Amino acid sequence: MTDLAGTAAAELAGYYEKVRVDLHKWVDPLSQQQFWKKPYPYGNSVGHLVLHLTGNLNYYIGARVAENGYIRDRDREFNEPEQLDKEKVLQAFDGTIDMVVATVRGQKPGDWLAEYSAEREPEARNRFAIFLRCAAHAYHHVGQIIYLTQEVARQSEPKTASA
Repeated sequence: MTDLAGTAAAELAGYYEKVRVDLHKWVDPLSQQQFWKKPYPYGNSVGHLVLHLTGNLNYYIGARVAENGYIRDRDREFNEPEQLDKEKVLQAFDGTIDMVVATVRGQKPGDWLAEYSAEREPEARNRFAIFLRCAAHAYHHVGQIIYLTQEVARQSEPKTASA
């Protein structure tokens, strides 16, 4: 690709695909219980972070760019009281990534600079900015997920008796 718009679309789409692959690398081995375990009295479970990523992308890109009608309940992303089926949560995340990638790839050269506004993202004034900000936000949470999965695994290890 020799044009900036095409390069931006290809690179961002590839980055969102990397987010998916990396998230699955760490989350797939978790059991249902580990997926929802909060390893610390503060913070989130891996499951709640996946719900948050799904909601975040569905709102900022789905509702605001793709106009998919998504209605967000941000508080529930972090406080979902039920331990939803891990596989269904991951399927929803994957469907969201598919939507984001399709939306990125569907941008025409002039679309990248189209005006954008959304609650909680005043710095994103155009579509390129929101795609970039959401990509960074997604990988920030993948980093947290990596840390949480390692801590959940550590806490799941059998305790050995000291001699």
